[in-house]
Amino acid sequence: MVSEAFAMAGNAAAQQGGRPGYETVIMLVLMVAVFYFLLIRPQQKRAKQHKELIDSLKIGDQVVTAGGIHGRVAGIQEEILSLEVATGVRIRVNRSAIVNNQNPLEKKDKQEKQDKQEKQ
Repeated sequence: MVSEAFAMAGNAAAQQGGRPGYETVIMLVLMVAVFYFLLIRPQQKRAKQHKELIDSLKIGDQVVTAGGIHGRVAGIQEEILSLEVATGVRIRVNRSAIVNNQNPLEKKDKQEKQDKQEKQ
């Protein structure tokens, strides 16, 4: 009786296992593609924009740090910026802490340049 049950179970498994596994591979590839376009690519784009922002800083720019400190760039070293937050008050911050450049004219010029590049 037990041997008959094993024989039947083996027969059913052989019938179901005949399907190819390409459907699973296609689903995995689609999931990776969705993750790439929804998560990885936008993050890379933001990182590129942040790097451009940091590289374009110059003395006199009004900036905001990640901690919310507003100041004017008073000095630039390789990885350290000196910000003047009040008259005669300077603090040192890492370049990577800068999240926003508040110079409206430069923003407008950069936007115009980007629009021209996209049209070409």
